Amino acid sequence: MIKFIVDENALPNGAHKIHNASQGCEDLPKFDDQILIGYFADFKLAYKRARMNWPAEKVEGCSKCCEE
Repeated sequence: MIKFIVDENALPNGAHKIHNASQGCEDLPKFDDQILIGYFADFKLAYKRARMNWPAEKVEGCSKCCEE
């Protein structure tokens, strides 16, 4: 299972980035700015959970560590 987190701080476009924390992405936010989404088999499932947890927020996968 892969650990996915979302960055608590939004980008200028208002989106919060989802990262694969198991992979060690170079763009991971500081630990204090990470919100655990959970452990999933792939990004698609993590994205669905993030949308369920934060329906009013815009979320998107990191282009370096999450394949959409």
